[in-house]
Amino acid sequence: MPRGRIGLVSSFGTESAVLLAMAAEIDPSVPVLFLETGQHFPETLAYRDRLIAHLGLTGVRDIHPDPAQIAARDPQGQLWAFDPDACCALRKVEPLDEAIIPFDAWITGRKRSQAATRAHLPVIEPQADGRFKINPLARWNAAELDAEMTRRALPRHPLAALGYRSIGCAPCTQPVAEGADPRAGRWAGLAKTECGIHV
Repeated sequence: MPRGRIGLVSSFGTESAVLLAMAAEIDPSVPVLFLETGQHFPETLAYRDRLIAHLGLTGVRDIHPDPAQIAARDPQGQLWAFDPDACCALRKVEPLDEAIIPFDAWITGRKRSQAATRAHLPVIEPQADGRFKINPLARWNAAELDAEMTRRALPRHPLAALGYRSIGCAPCTQPVAEGADPRAGRWAGLAKTECGIHV
């Protein structure tokens, strides 16, 4: 695959540093797409900047929702409270669909150990449009990721120490109890388990 035709999508969440470090070793200019929803924890934005500097990443792109669509569909920034699916579509799915147009493949940090809904996640997922989604850490578990972060002396997301094991937008993310599904704090109390970019 030609250089520049593969991108990496990262949330800069609690487990993101390992994949980003691996990518930086190969090519620090790899395009890294970060969905800047306008609803992130300040800690996530600070962590993103810290990891970029620590790893020497030069290709990170903040992907924003269309301002006209925000004004039309979520002018008060409260769509998450009454229609989280619509909020994710507006702030994540639609911007990413546009951002990945130039790429033949995109890399994600998803893992089978993250949730029961991801238990059979393949490493390579052919997409209906002929592109590929690649999940290089699909088989990694939390202990392996933790050990690799320690081995590489990677900075940790500041919210991880507060019980946040999977971090998305601030209004829809909460800490989880020890031993719980790592993604149990995402859209807690709702049937929703994914934002839509991986459905």
